Amino acid sequence: MKQQEIDRLSLMGRANAPTPALFVKLRNIGLVLAAISGALLTSPVALPAVVTTIAGYIGVAGTVASAISQLTVKG
Repeated sequence: MKQQEIDRLSLMGRANAPTPALFVKLRNIGLVLAAISGALLTSPVALPAVVTTIAGYIGVAGTVASAISQLTVKG
């Protein structure tokens, strides 16, 4: 894809466009981090405050990494 075509893409167009291999791996790692964070935060046992705080930060980092990686366009 040429830069001019990339510049004209809408948000949905960027999400559906091909993604580079590196960003596919980063997206998948982010999804795994977000899933682990969600499992820790919703666990039925009481966890220490440090663990839940770190799980929250990991969840945010994983979600942001996944979103940014999905919107990256191969060009």
